[in-house]
Formats: sequence, structure tokens, C-alpha cells
Amino acid sequence: MADQPSTSAATPAAATAATPAATPAAASTAVPAAAPAAAAAPSAGSPSTQQPAQPTQPTEQPALVAAPDPENEDEEEEDGADADSALGEDAASSTNSITASIMEYRTIQGRTYHSEKHNSKYFTPNDEQQLQSVDITHHYLTVLCEDKLFLAPISDDVQKVLDIGTGSGIWAIDFADQYPNAEVIGTDLSPTQPLWVPPNVKFELDDCTQPWTWAEDTFDFVHMRYLFGAVSDWTELLAQAYRVTTPGGWVQSCEADVDILSDDGTVLPDSAYNRFWNMLYREASKKLGVSFQVLSEDLQRKAFEEAGFQDITIREYKFPVGGWPQDRRLAEVGQYVQLTMLNDVEGYTLFLWGQVMGEDAPGYQEYLAYMRRELRNRKIHGYMRARYVYGRKRETA
Repeated sequence: MADQPSTSAATPAAATAATPAATPAAASTAVPAAAPAAAAAPSAGSPSTQQPAQPTQPTEQPALVAAPDPENEDEEEEDGADADSALGEDAASSTNSITASIMEYRTIQGRTYHSEKHNSKYFTPNDEQQLQSVDITHHYLTVLCEDKLFLAPISDDVQKVLDIGTGSGIWAIDFADQYPNAEVIGTDLSPTQPLWVPPNVKFELDDCTQPWTWAEDTFDFVHMRYLFGAVSDWTELLAQAYRVTTPGGWVQSCEADVDILSDDGTVLPDSAYNRFWNMLYREASKKLGVSFQVLSEDLQRKAFEEAGFQDITIREYKFPVGGWPQDRRLAEVGQYVQLTMLNDVEGYTLFLWGQVMGEDAPGYQEYLAYMRRELRNRKIHGYMRARYVYGRKRETA
């Protein structure tokens, strides 16, 4: 969840998403090079012209307006859910065919991370506590999109689907349940998905930053979500996705800039949000050579265009941190965002702290305590930004 180094070059699309709350919390734009008018609609004669599975797009969100602050200036929300999600209980399973080298996880202060077999140094753990946060993240993004698993206008008879960076596998499982005739493949760096899954879903170990092994024109829909901090070359990533997508098929990318911002000045310069959370994600890009500023650098749109996609559509969101918004649905989203962070703020920051500040640098536990306090403070009206981009592969001549 994050952003940085080239933020000085933020694009107009990214800038509008962070403007004061007079603008809606979500906005949809079609890239000029795409089809006119309804950019999400497939062209005549393509496989996607059949009745779409989700015919209506999410409505424009209301502005992020805070509900009245608590009368008690120091009032905090009750923390009833530190590491107590009911989601993803069986998430850390693996099959007997997994080799020992893959299961040799790195360990940092008691938290496990994916095997050194892979080249990338992904920043979040792969243990049960983090997987619970992955499941909660899936839930808040689904609520944010009005209970939709995806926004791309795929057809009801979608046959083969690829979920890149599947994590706990929850999106792939939900999609497989919703589309029982589709074959769904989820990939990740670690075998952390459950054993008991729908018969039409399977999981594979794969690093999306390495050359993809699937044949050209294999998948009707390629889904990728929250790969910030994992990808150094977004142009290559989308080129690979374009290659394996069938003509007329769709690719969708959901990413976030996780700087915690506010439009009313309640996220203070000396807050833990700024001095700890935002600082770590801004500095980590320089240390790790991967972008935590996917929105600010406009990496998705550029990569979709360079890959050759048509009908490129962009939807912008602000999602709150905490249940402070007046709008009930956005308040629910914010409560789940708060929950995923309270559940494992350590998992989101431990590796980055070691990379940016040094593993033995003092102050980490103190900052964690400050972060948890601010996360529970309803008077701090923080939010992050997310962007959905989807496009269609050109038809063959």
C-alpha cells in the first residue's frame, strides 16, 4: 500500500485524486486514445459484446465528508479486532508437491517472508497474521466497488482467468464461486492459499516480475491487485499481460498510493502517519528500486497504453482510514481499512523499517504504538488513494 520517489512528477490524473474534498471520492475517466463515449463498452464483434457479467458500474461516490467529531477530544474507537479477523482461517496451507527450498522462508524478528528462491524482496510477510489482513483488504475493496469483484466488462462465458499476486487466494476463490464454468489460476510467491477450494480454481507458484510461461492468447481476463512495492518495470508487466490475454479479452489493475492524507489538515506534519508510515513508504522506493508511487507516477495508464490496450478506463477512489466519514458505506470501508492496519501494522512496516532506518534502529515499537493510537482517533480524517485501470486487447485482423 504505498508511494514515492518520483512524486515531483505527479501526473494530472494523480493530482486530481488528491484535491480537496469538494471533488467526489471516486471519479471515472476514459483515456483519450481509447474508444469514445462509453470507454468500458467492447467493440462490435468481440467476445466481450455478450451480456456483461456486471452490467452496471459503481456509482460516483459522495465526497469524503467527516461525521461530527466525538465530544471527548481524546476519544478513540474501541480496538476489538487486533489480529482477530474471522476471515482466512485456513490460509497458510501448502501442497505436498512444494519443494523444500520454496518452504525455506526468510524470518525477520519472528515474521516469515517468502523464500530466497525468488529474486524480489517483497515487503510484507506471508504468515497467518498478514494473510488475515489480505482477506480484510479484499473485503474493503469489494465494499468500495459496491460489492463487485471487478470493474472490467467481461462476458458471462469467461473461460480462463488469471489472478496475479493472489495472496491468500480469496479473490480467485470468490471469482471461481461466482463463475463455476471458468478455470481460475492464482499465482503468488508463496504457497499460502487454502487446500479446500472450488474445483475450478488452482494456485501456482510464480514471480510475475520474471518472464511469464503461459502461451500467447491464453486468458480471457487477467486480474492484478496491489502489486505496489513488488514491480520495478510496469511496462514489461503489462506487456506480458497483453501477450497472454485472448483477443478481445480484458486486463484489470488495482493499485494504491498509501500515503495517509487529509483534506482538512487533521493529518499533522508531526503525526505518526507522516513521520513513520508515509516516511517509510516514500523512502523505501529509493532503497528497494520498486515503486510505492504507482498512482503519483501514473504507471498503470502508461503501461496499458504502451502495451497496446484499447478501451482503457480509469476509476479513481479515496478510501478513508477509520470510520469517520458521514457516508455510511464509506464509513464501513474505513472501518475495514482501520481493521486491516490494526491487525498487522507491524507486517506492513517491519521490513521497510529495517531497509530504511536499519534493523537495529531504535524507536520502532514506539512508532507502532503512536500509529495504533492515531488509527483509533476518529478526529483524524485520513484517507489513501486507489486507482482501477482496465483495458481490452485488440481483436485480431
